[in-house]
Amino acid sequence: MPLSPEEPQIHESAQGPRVTPAAGRTAQTPRPVPGPRPAAAPRPGRPGPGPARPTPPAQRSHSAVAQTPPTRPPSPAGPQIQLIPAPADGALDAAGEAVDLLLDTGRAPGDILVLTTGEAHPWAAHELSFGEDAYWAQHDARDDVFYAGAAAVERASARPVVVVAVNAADDTAARALPLALARAEALLIVCGDPQRINAALGAGV
Repeated sequence: MPLSPEEPQIHESAQGPRVTPAAGRTAQTPRPVPGPRPAAAPRPGRPGPGPARPTPPAQRSHSAVAQTPPTRPPSPAGPQIQLIPAPADGALDAAGEAVDLLLDTGRAPGDILVLTTGEAHPWAAHELSFGEDAYWAQHDARDDVFYAGAAAVERASARPVVVVAVNAADDTAARALPLALARAEALLIVCGDPQRINAALGAGV
């Protein structure tokens, strides 16, 4: 049956190992991700710290949305799938909230791959400004959340969690979502129009 839209939440079975919050951080305080990278080994010609990921204008409380039931239970046949309804111009913000919640519930940054079907995420655009080689070296290092366009999904390796922002009105989602599902080992979160997402993934997922 088609997926039902849900508020952003992460089912316990899809969460990563619990970690001790750094410096007393609580679930009510969003963790800035990815944020500027440490400058211990600056790249040649780097103009200084890059822009922090834009903060959604009105984030919902993580503690409140975390109580929402999961979209569908985990299945041994494949990853859990969660649909977060959002307009195309709000899909990036919804994906950002999902990433914040994943990190607050114990997921390691390197467990998460974020894909966009339309305009590139600001962090992906920033990192690509240093060249393709440096950009994909970060992907291979798997030590941070990795942001990529849907066209790069075939090159991206599988990760426990894949978040997709359906921020384009064309049929890119129909091609990208099945590939994103194949890359998700435990959880696929899709932010966008529910009707288009269900059509892309198929009513039987």
